[in-house]
Amino acid sequence: MGNGQGILVLGFGNPGRLDDGLGPAFVKRVEALHLDGVSVDCNYQLAPEDAATLSGFAYVLFVDADVSCEPPFRISQVEPELHEGFTSHSVSPGRVLGLAQQLFSVATKAFLLGIRGYDFNEFGERLSDDARANLDSALEYVAPYLREKSLSGIVSWGREASALHDTAAFDGGQP
Repeated sequence: MGNGQGILVLGFGNPGRLDDGLGPAFVKRVEALHLDGVSVDCNYQLAPEDAATLSGFAYVLFVDADVSCEPPFRISQVEPELHEGFTSHSVSPGRVLGLAQQLFSVATKAFLLGIRGYDFNEFGERLSDDARANLDSALEYVAPYLREKSLSGIVSWGREASALHDTAAFDGGQP
């Protein structure tokens, strides 16, 4: 089969568990941008079936709440996990990517955006103020890549990108 085109933003998490809903909240925000070549999907957790979905795209950006990264977020490249067997209870982004490669012979490039969350131990469909601020920062950083229809270079996030953000080097989401 080959590589697909466009970008899939695939958020996961439980919006009913406060900041655990950061993945789905990010997806809603991206969807509201109405970007050509960018598709969105979200669910409570990743499943083996997601391999079929992402196999049609050149890039996938998995998005989830992160309980341990430095605020506001972190981005890492996802390497395929190629092994036999799986459980449907907790499928990692790497395993979904590995399944897509094994089953559909694709070379989709995948990245994980972990947005720092804080409140997970209660029920409620709202984000903490700090998590919402981190969500805003993540969208501001990622949106230019989505507009360009390429996630190449997105992993440059780190101290350098943080310094860029602090010095207002971002274009404020403008194309």
